[in-house]
Amino acid sequence: MTLTPQRTQQRTQVDVHKIGGRIGARIEGVRLGADLGDDVVARIRAALLEHKVVFLRGQDHLDDAGQIAFAQQLGTLTTAHPTVNTGSAHVLSLNATKGMAANSWHTDVTFVDHVPAISILRGVHIPPYGGTTNWANTVTAYDALPRPLKAFVDTLWAVHTNEYDYVASVEDPEADGPDRDALDRGQFRSSYYETEHPVVRVHPETGERSLLLGHFVKRFLGLNTAESHAVFQLLQQRVTRLENTVRWSWQPGDVAMWDNRATQHYAVADFDDHRREVRRVTLVGDVPVSVDGARSRVVAGDSDAYTRIDELIS
Repeated sequence: MTLTPQRTQQRTQVDVHKIGGRIGARIEGVRLGADLGDDVVARIRAALLEHKVVFLRGQDHLDDAGQIAFAQQLGTLTTAHPTVNTGSAHVLSLNATKGMAANSWHTDVTFVDHVPAISILRGVHIPPYGGTTNWANTVTAYDALPRPLKAFVDTLWAVHTNEYDYVASVEDPEADGPDRDALDRGQFRSSYYETEHPVVRVHPETGERSLLLGHFVKRFLGLNTAESHAVFQLLQQRVTRLENTVRWSWQPGDVAMWDNRATQHYAVADFDDHRREVRRVTLVGDVPVSVDGARSRVVAGDSDAYTRIDELIS
């Protein structure tokens, strides 16, 4: 009798190392790219949902095509950005030598209704110092709120727009130039978007409640300007308390992935005139849902081209 040798399946070891008490983990043993296999992708996604942001070093082999191929195993890609064009259909280049439009706490693209689910960022040109990125856990921020504050924010709604004044967060606005800031501000606001989101959203995969805030918030429904400012500062300070954050020092070839439904992030512009370029792809997300089941509402702007809704329906 002839025995047919059994094929042994190669198993990629996904090692997850927690690096912060409330947020952040490092993944080892994975070479990102196409055809990772369902098991590996599932373990990466599980780590992402648990730790909110995960980091992988040594992914120098990745180019834009490889980054896209990996991301497509996790979901449907958005286009690069609703308004900004940096030369790629799906990859947004954040290339700066000073300034950086991301130099404030935010969740990506909350001014549209389908807020991106996951962002994947690849380090390309890393300055010799500075240029770190910080992430904050918006789930644990909500969980730590006193009961009276939870009762208040559970029914609160906020207006998000893309008219955030980036100039106000740059120490030397006169130094602006086409190669100095990560995003062209005029292009960023070339089309107006406005969406009403619940301040507390229910995560579509984990069921967790998180605070949906960040610098795209213009005001809160039912509150005047002064009241909106006070409430925003109160809640944002809860989100960005240091013990609720993790800070990553970039190396070339690093990849950071975060759950955009459960985090905010802040890129620090402290690298003088050195070049810093990171490249981002994002995955289509659900329309946020409030504690009582209400969905976010579009006030202005059509983001269907950005979120590629036609592909989701077909």
